[in-house]
Amino acid sequence: MRFEELDWQQTPIGDISLRRRLEPSLQVEVHEVLLGEEYLMSSLFTVAEVELARLGLAAATGDALDVIVGGLGLGWTARTALEDPRLVTLQVVEALPTVIEWHERGLLPHAAELTGDPRTRLVQGDFFAIELPECDVVLLDVDHSPRHVLHPSHAGFYTREGLTRLRSRLRPAGVFALWSDDPPDEDFLAVLEQVFPQPQAHVVRFANPLTGGESANTVYVAVRAD
Repeated sequence: MRFEELDWQQTPIGDISLRRRLEPSLQVEVHEVLLGEEYLMSSLFTVAEVELARLGLAAATGDALDVIVGGLGLGWTARTALEDPRLVTLQVVEALPTVIEWHERGLLPHAAELTGDPRTRLVQGDFFAIELPECDVVLLDVDHSPRHVLHPSHAGFYTREGLTRLRSRLRPAGVFALWSDDPPDEDFLAVLEQVFPQPQAHVVRFANPLTGGESANTVYVAVRAD
């Protein structure tokens, strides 16, 4: 399958590349991100990334929201969050400066909608290591799932202790929403429930043009209650 490599960089977690190609089955332009030979994300599959923002913000109350997105990727979650008129500030934390540069250089479609919005701040840093400011909503899409992390250092976040630290950065009635490539995980839900009352796992289904069938991701939503 022919493609155009828009960028390739060495990073601490491996070689990362941004590719553009034409998907013959749909005759649409597709942007893909690879870590080595592993596909991280594709613009063919963005339904769940969009729903991460919609479901997370739907659970939020208040008329002025400060939102943090963990993981910039192709920008779908962040741009969807900007559509909420209640959003006052959007801080997007991305570990790889290369990914931020793709948006700032306009290598991705609609990048200007994100970088040109005065409410947006792109921050280079490790979401799991930096001190987050207090906020109303956290939308996280970094690892494949709580069980399948991109780096072993991320695993501690998905424990009771890690989630409790996150909860402390949320304002009262604040929302934590998490994207996962796996089906709902009852063990992880049990851990979430130790920190947040009655968390929910939403199954997001979407058509898969490559298989001709249906695929699904999970979006967990948890609300702080004091």
